[in-house]
Amino acid sequence: MSKNGKQTDRNAKDSEHEKKIEEKSNKKETAFSSSSNSLKTSTKKSTKKRNHNNSSREDSPKLQAKGKRTVEERPPGLIERKLSNSRINKKRKTEHQAETSLSGEGNLLKSINKSRLATAKSVEEFNFNEKRIRLLSKTESVRENSWGIIYWMSRDQRVQDNWAFLYAQRIALKHKLPLHVCFCLVPKFLDATIRHFGFMLKGLQEVAEECKQLNISFHLLIGFAKDVLPEFVKGHNIGGIVTDFSPLRLPLEWIEDVRHNLPENLPIIQVDAHNIVPCWVTSDKQEYSARTIRKKIHDKLPQFLTDFPPVIQHPFSSSLKAQLIDWDAAAANLEVDRTVKEVDWAKSGTAAGLIRMESFIKEQLQHFSTDRNNPNKTALSNMSPWFHFGQVSVQRTILEIKKYRNKFKDSVDSYIEEAVVRRELADNFCFYNKQYDKIEGASDWAHKTLKMHSKDQRQYLYTLKELEDGRTHDSLWNAAQLQMIHEGKMHGFLRMYWAKKILEWTTSPEEALRFSIYLNDRYELDGRDPNGYVGCMWSICGIHDQGWKERPVFGKIRYMNYNGCKRKFDIGQFERKYSYN
Repeated sequence: MSKNGKQTDRNAKDSEHEKKIEEKSNKKETAFSSSSNSLKTSTKKSTKKRNHNNSSREDSPKLQAKGKRTVEERPPGLIERKLSNSRINKKRKTEHQAETSLSGEGNLLKSINKSRLATAKSVEEFNFNEKRIRLLSKTESVRENSWGIIYWMSRDQRVQDNWAFLYAQRIALKHKLPLHVCFCLVPKFLDATIRHFGFMLKGLQEVAEECKQLNISFHLLIGFAKDVLPEFVKGHNIGGIVTDFSPLRLPLEWIEDVRHNLPENLPIIQVDAHNIVPCWVTSDKQEYSARTIRKKIHDKLPQFLTDFPPVIQHPFSSSLKAQLIDWDAAAANLEVDRTVKEVDWAKSGTAAGLIRMESFIKEQLQHFSTDRNNPNKTALSNMSPWFHFGQVSVQRTILEIKKYRNKFKDSVDSYIEEAVVRRELADNFCFYNKQYDKIEGASDWAHKTLKMHSKDQRQYLYTLKELEDGRTHDSLWNAAQLQMIHEGKMHGFLRMYWAKKILEWTTSPEEALRFSIYLNDRYELDGRDPNGYVGCMWSICGIHDQGWKERPVFGKIRYMNYNGCKRKFDIGQFERKYSYN
């Protein structure tokens, strides 16, 4: 470490302007992670009673465009009484669900299974909203005399509550074909370590077992999709492919590579199974901030925030049986760093993720709105690892949490803001901005101010190794870094502070962004995720934020400091918990 100048007194009082900024910051939203601050939103409740099934492309264009509906003429009093009774009954039903669904350990899992069956017996009977899909090939017709349909699983690694899986089964049932699931295991993916691959592989084992029980063949294909998937398709006369959606650069490239290596008469269909409102439906452009995307999402939630039908026992068997998978060998052949160990607090898989969600609803949800920004409190859901690997559906989580809105309105609204609006804003940014992880992806104002201050003198400069080891002068920053190293997570509020200090302690904004993304992707269980990229870009490049008072190094990028954290929580308590002593 090299020092430039004397260390400022941490206990010195901030200026009045800094205090105003801190106060204003409390009211602002950040986009770093599912545990960042939240704006409370209010949505108008519609008195229209909706079918739980989604509208489809066969629906009337006029009704979709204008939202018109016919209303039978009845005496006003009768209509008002019916509406009032409907509201009361709906409220009572919701309260009853909230009280009974968590009355015992594991009851949530049973409740969810019942809910799927009540929605539809299978996806074949479900009015699937085809706005969730987009055609990636020149044809959508399944090839004649084919032997099966493939769900190419990638981002969404679960069986149930998976719109892509459901759509693949829908096609297979319609054409009376066997259904196969293929997952392409690459030997290396960006800065992912055995911590990430281990979590993923254990979850995929659960997927494979569930597929087996449902008469669906699961195939673990070793290698890059462009090399192994087309060979599988051609060798087994596959009639069509359904895949899920990621806005990130490499997964999009994988799809293009596969598409170019397949026959033109093979349909390839993509389904956004990760977002509640499909990314391309929410907006056709990069949104400036949460303020500009919030209404677009909330306006579309009624038609997309529905329950799921079940993936059922598949009635059409295949002569191509899934080969026995040697999971240990698959892990052993990975070309990844094995020094970053797996964590023990987060058990992989859908079942474990739903249990974690159940625990959050029982124990932390009521405190979420008041304590989520205090790293010493256990108010967060900590669901991000299961969300990142697609082992638990965000949509399922929101469906369950919404049942408690009458009890914990502020907490439920805050959670929806973060898990839906902020998370889907991150997907929007990465999908429409191809420079989502580079300084060039910043807005003009931010790019200009960072460039203007790139040569400003830094009071402290640290190497990547010093930062990675948590060896800085700032004991709070070190504690946050150590939490991330050992637990594979960092409290959401501190992730913002952490990244902004990297901007302050490195030679340039470009270096700061590169270091923060590397460390985040290497240690965080939810690394290599749109939320992570947007978090680093928000902290360092002002994405989805506004210009603030100009200052050295930061320019007009929002500033955070040690004293500001002291006013929010007991930093000593947190530092003692995560330290080298």
